[in-house]
Amino acid sequence: MNPIEKLIWSIALPGFGQLLNGHYVKGIVFIILEVMINVQGNFNELIYFSFNGEIERAFEYTEYGWLMFYPCVYFFAMWDAYKCAGGGTEKYSFLPFAFSAYFVTVGLMLSAKVKLFGVNLGPVWFPMLCVIPGVLTGLVLKGILNRLTLPLR
Repeated sequence: MNPIEKLIWSIALPGFGQLLNGHYVKGIVFIILEVMINVQGNFNELIYFSFNGEIERAFEYTEYGWLMFYPCVYFFAMWDAYKCAGGGTEKYSFLPFAFSAYFVTVGLMLSAKVKLFGVNLGPVWFPMLCVIPGVLTGLVLKGILNRLTLPLR
C-alpha cells in the first residue's frame, strides 16, 4: 500500500494506518486513545445529533475537556501513518496536519459562538470546516519556509 492509502485508513480510524504499516503497538495506542476520547467526549452522540440537525442537543452533550484532545490525536495519527509509509518526505510537510489540528481545536472552542450565514453549525460541523483553513495555512507556510530555506545558487 502507498502512503495515501495509509493516510485514508488513518482518517477512517486513527491507528489503522499504523497497523497497516506494521507498527502494532503505536496503532493499538492510537485506537485506544481514539475510543477513550470518543466515549468520554460523547463524540458519537454529537455526530448523531449533528447529522440529524439537533445542534442544541449536540451542545448539551459536548465534553470540551475531552474533545479538545481529539484533533491533535487524530491529525498526528494521520501524519504518522503517512510519514511512516514513505510520504511527507519534503521539508515542513507536517505543517498542514499540525495547522489542521490547531484550527479544529480552536473551531471546537468557538463553535458555540460562531454562526455562518446566521446558522450555528455546532460542535461537529464547524470544527470540520476549520480543517480547510488549517490545511491552507499549513500549505502556504510550508511553501514560504521551503522558499526561504532553499540554498542560494
